Amino acid sequence: MKKLISLGLLSLMSTTFLFAQATDDNEIKITQTGDTLDLYIDQIGFGNKIGGDNGSSGSLSAMSITGSTLDFDLDFSGNNNVLFGPVVADSSVYKLDFTGDSNSIDWNIGYQGSADSSDINFDVTGSSNTFDLDQGYFFSAERLDADLILIGSSNVFDVDWESDDLTWNFDITGGSNNVNTLQKDGEQSLTFTLDGDSADVDINQLSGTCAASVSGCASPDSIITLDITSDNATIQINQKDSANDS
Repeated sequence: MKKLISLGLLSLMSTTFLFAQATDDNEIKITQTGDTLDLYIDQIGFGNKIGGDNGSSGSLSAMSITGSTLDFDLDFSGNNNVLFGPVVADSSVYKLDFTGDSNSIDWNIGYQGSADSSDINFDVTGSSNTFDLDQGYFFSAERLDADLILIGSSNVFDVDWESDDLTWNFDITGGSNNVNTLQKDGEQSLTFTLDGDSADVDINQLSGTCAASVSGCASPDSIITLDITSDNATIQINQKDSANDS
């Protein structure tokens, strides 16, 4: 089994990398605290895991990354890949590329601290993937630009973005995909393109308070743009203008 890991670090205060031994898996545990981290990881093979394992083997603990101005570049190539754990970071870029089937991504950014000025890009080719993505919670999460391009079928997405001043672009090609997405608080913009049959889509877009960085904003806007090419699709949209709605 091939393991390939490349790291670039700048001003890294405290970093611990533990590499677990397994007969058929690539596994990486990460505990990191510090600013201006460039992290590049390529994993090639079956059963790749980074940061933790949400129940399939129990051999990994959760990822813990804390800092600002982080550049996170992760490439998975293979099946049954896992990305799991929390990240707390401002002014950071996340580029995640997956090629393979039955990937499991359970990842939250800013659940326990500020996560302002995030740029998140997912590029996925494969089927039967499960995504549980979160940004923001009780803490500050302003200015999020998130993009997902997916080619594949039978994927399940649960995506919650609780962030002011949010742009969310979501492009899916493939059948039998299940999507549940929430945008909450502040200015919201969602562009969703779907080309595939038998989709089940739930969109919740709840505007709230204006981001501090948006000059002259008195009442935040919520905008949804859909481009759907699908037979037998079910799409439900819940769009409200109160931060207290759910």
